[in-house]
Amino acid sequence: MTRIPLILDCDTGVDDGLAILYACASPDLDLLAVTCVSGNVPARQVAINSRSILELAGRSDVPVHLGAELPLRKGLRTAEDTHGQRGLGYAKLPSPSRDLAAGDGAEAIVDLARSRPGEVVLVTVGPLTNLALALQREPELPRLLHGYGLMGGAYRVPGNMTPTTEFNIFVDPDAARAVFAAWAAATDPTTPNPAPRPLAIGLDVTELKAFLPSDVARLASRAGCPPAEVERLGASPASGPAGTSSPIVDLVADSLRFYFEFHAEFDGFYGAYIHDPFALAATIDRSLVMTKPVFVDVEAGEGLAHGMTVADWRGVTHRPPNLDVAVDGRSADFFDRWIDRVGGLATSRSGVAR
Repeated sequence: MTRIPLILDCDTGVDDGLAILYACASPDLDLLAVTCVSGNVPARQVAINSRSILELAGRSDVPVHLGAELPLRKGLRTAEDTHGQRGLGYAKLPSPSRDLAAGDGAEAIVDLARSRPGEVVLVTVGPLTNLALALQREPELPRLLHGYGLMGGAYRVPGNMTPTTEFNIFVDPDAARAVFAAWAAATDPTTPNPAPRPLAIGLDVTELKAFLPSDVARLASRAGCPPAEVERLGASPASGPAGTSSPIVDLVADSLRFYFEFHAEFDGFYGAYIHDPFALAATIDRSLVMTKPVFVDVEAGEGLAHGMTVADWRGVTHRPPNLDVAVDGRSADFFDRWIDRVGGLATSRSGVAR
């Protein structure tokens, strides 16, 4: 099997952690590096979380680079209310045993793309600050990458941060605007050697179906946990710490329990939308989503539309599409795949010390 070289840029909170596990559990992916950006929690905590999860998954070989600690222009807004003070809900992991890799996140993205032109896939599941800085260093980045996918935006649906705006774009709309503009120039069909359009996975697709306690129970079953543990994890609401025989299942269950409680309080259901692993999976396998090409810009000014992804669905700007925006998705198939892969990884790591 040919493995796809991958850079994962994240702001490791709960669902970013699920994306890291998916990357580690996927035989078709070669995770080259994880780059860290402030978003759900500050970037230095992101770097701790990312290294701890990689070590739990048996991937201490993957370099982790500290990236942008502040947005390009505005003040930092984080989301501990959604992800917990350390970003992983109720989960508690050992501190990482290794140092950060040399070079910052933007530098790592550029260096890896230059070293393997036309091969590397980049997936961003946090604010786009690192990528905007990488584009300043290497404007040809869109053509150097084999592909690019992002979790961000609300294109035909309400936002989850403001009435119009999704969180990742809200945190650094200036970065998102710069990234979308760079790809607009690079994908223009009238230019020589146009780059492939990025896949944009927004709330339109990631909120089609919630991940539920029953799905956590399915993960535990796939990981070989005893029936009593599986039954306990399927309860709604959860009664407390997972306490299973699998450290990876514990990480997933204890981090998601915080997420579940957040949605129960604010959205009226006990479950969670796992945005980031869906974006990663769909970037690698586009059959998981239906897309439409469209020109998208970002409102970076003040006001009610701050951070809004403005999609020109009717073509009134006469601008060529710069994104392939996901408008529908096979959520159930993705859940099945995530559970199968991460459950298999959990089985292989069942003897890891907690």
